[in-house]
Amino acid sequence: MVRHIYRDLEAADAAALQAGNGEEEILPHCNLQVFTYTCDVGKRENVYLTAERVRKEVGEVSVLVNNAGVVSGHHLLECPDELIERTMMVNCHAHFWTTKAFLPTMLEINHGHIVTVASSLGLFSTAGVEDYCASKFGVVGFHESLSHELKAAEKDGIKTTLVCPYLVDTGMFRGCRIRKEIEPFLPPLKPDYCVKQAMKAILTDQPMICTPRLMYIVTFMKSILPFEAVVCMYRFLGADKCMYPFIAQRKQATNNNEAKNGI
Repeated sequence: MVRHIYRDLEAADAAALQAGNGEEEILPHCNLQVFTYTCDVGKRENVYLTAERVRKEVGEVSVLVNNAGVVSGHHLLECPDELIERTMMVNCHAHFWTTKAFLPTMLEINHGHIVTVASSLGLFSTAGVEDYCASKFGVVGFHESLSHELKAAEKDGIKTTLVCPYLVDTGMFRGCRIRKEIEPFLPPLKPDYCVKQAMKAILTDQPMICTPRLMYIVTFMKSILPFEAVVCMYRFLGADKCMYPFIAQRKQATNNNEAKNGI
């Protein structure tokens, strides 16, 4: 079913691009009906209530994609406690609530797919985004443990896919910079490209996808090299302080808003 929908969307997407049409004109030609719901995934009560609405109004969910994510953009000692809690609730805790809401039916019929959209910062970290890295490392651990639990229960009809992209060009980390000589070889990823790579992984039941593939190498080197060697590698790539310009921009934007509002 998912494969058929994806193929239809790809065909409609190609036709729309050829005709010069926008994304809003693609879905009507695919005979698809889209249901949308507003839900604060950081609050488990909201997740469970929304999940019940989905079951009543749409039906059972066979593919669960956990994709919600936020970032505070503050150094640890400058980050308000409530923003740290918000990052953990949305980026990590929400995966527990959505999975608990939809997994039981998948277990009953031994069919389904759980997709965890994490980050390369769930495999290796950098300075200045402790809350974000902790949330992504946490969700990677959650996903791996869940995958092992499904295997131990011999529920081979339920697939899992872990998606760990590099920096995606959505504006979420605007200002993030690595070494300028390296940037042409490792530019921010286009959202459409990330989606297509993730879809290919889902449709082929791939357990994990890192985008670009260079992230596999970085993760492997981080696992085998001494910490000081990893620090040297980070400094060479400019990854040690890559978030500092982003944090500075966030701080400046906050100061401007406070000045504008007379705070």
